[in-house]
Amino acid sequence: MAQSRSEKLKRLVNVQRHLEKMAEIDLASTTRQREEVAQTMDAVAEAINSLNPVHRSFSKHYSSQHSKLQQQDQMLANVQQMHEMRVVRERTKGDRMDEHRKEARSAEDREAADDAIYDLIDQHIAYKGNAE
Repeated sequence: MAQSRSEKLKRLVNVQRHLEKMAEIDLASTTRQREEVAQTMDAVAEAINSLNPVHRSFSKHYSSQHSKLQQQDQMLANVQQMHEMRVVRERTKGDRMDEHRKEARSAEDREAADDAIYDLIDQHIAYKGNAE
């Protein structure tokens, strides 16, 4: 059975929405990673500022750790921005495909209505032709 254009577009819209959800999941994962890095940075900053003698002896180590965490946070910020753009792009593609699907469905409905009218006219002409 041949599928109509709107049915094919509906399947594509479903696939596109799935891709959108995947992009949202990636964004959420990156956001969660950034939150974890921020919490770790806060803990390291507290250790650096601590008056505890144990922490004072590791201040150089904490400082290098804090620098690494800042770099990781910047990298994750860039990745997060990329994922945000990807989510917007996938959502826009899905919305556009959905509009095309609606247009195709409307055209198919108009065509079906036109065909029904033509059939009715043909039946009416055939009936008049048989009546004479």
